[in-house]
Amino acid sequence: MTRTRSLAASFLSLSAAAALALVGAGAAGAGAAPSASDEKAKPSVFSARVDSTGAADYWTRDRMLAALPGDLLADKSLERGDRSSAVSVETSGAGKDKGTKGKPTIAKRASGMDHIGKVFFTLDGADYVCSGNAVTSSNNSTVATAGHCLFGGAELPSRFIFVPGYNNGTAPYGAWTGESYHVPTGWKDSGNMQFDTGFAVVKQVETGKLLSDVVDESDVLFNAPRGLSYTAFGYPADKPFDGGSLMSCTGTATDDSKNTQFMSQGIPCDMTGGSSGGPWLIGTSNIQNSVNSYGYNRFPVMYGPFWGPEIEAAYMTAETA
Repeated sequence: MTRTRSLAASFLSLSAAAALALVGAGAAGAGAAPSASDEKAKPSVFSARVDSTGAADYWTRDRMLAALPGDLLADKSLERGDRSSAVSVETSGAGKDKGTKGKPTIAKRASGMDHIGKVFFTLDGADYVCSGNAVTSSNNSTVATAGHCLFGGAELPSRFIFVPGYNNGTAPYGAWTGESYHVPTGWKDSGNMQFDTGFAVVKQVETGKLLSDVVDESDVLFNAPRGLSYTAFGYPADKPFDGGSLMSCTGTATDDSKNTQFMSQGIPCDMTGGSSGGPWLIGTSNIQNSVNSYGYNRFPVMYGPFWGPEIEAAYMTAETA
């Protein structure tokens, strides 16, 4: 599925037994009502309204700069399902600084992408940060990010805001507070990395403008061929990066051979915690087809989930919310 409307508008570290590093139902069309068998086969989506009261005021420049990369939430995600028997990796904290001071990085500074920004939220009394992207939608207010940035444990994050075009503690296009979260049920129930994508719907600002009135958007594509060329974007905050600027990596996707059950693809990239949820754009286009999700230590590769029917269903639910 590709949306063709005009474009107006962390690695997470897994320290549990698995030792995996994470970075990090649409409305029916007109016509006959779906049959019971159709309903059973349709991918399930978890949706929830969120309380973002006072979020825009809460997120001062100092709090944004002090927010923790979402990698600290990895354990909460996997505690919802026993994945230790499926995950057999020997290292964690992919992309973490391991004495690489002074060495060149793969990720390069990016600019001119006003629709890509940072996602901030509070969970269990702590403030966290991920990356996100404004995507084309019927409600003109939808943000794509990693599933673990919207649902990482028993509680839903509060004080959610999206800051498009974030730059060193500034919000040039405003702070957009969250209204609802939408993730595949496969992610919500068990933290299945195959479905590590979520969509947040944000509120209009006091002037009455919607997100698409202020920044550009990316089209989205689902069920695309594997092995495409991508540019991945994000705001890595762990060393050797500082989270202040948008960074990018480019490469041709290859399958994750370490954990094939995830069905993920990876490109050469050493972005660190805080880049979770940043978009993968196909080639040189502005079409999004995945997000930064996870990686492995000593291997500078960023993996992203395959955007299949389950993630498409979450998107379709969000865009009409």
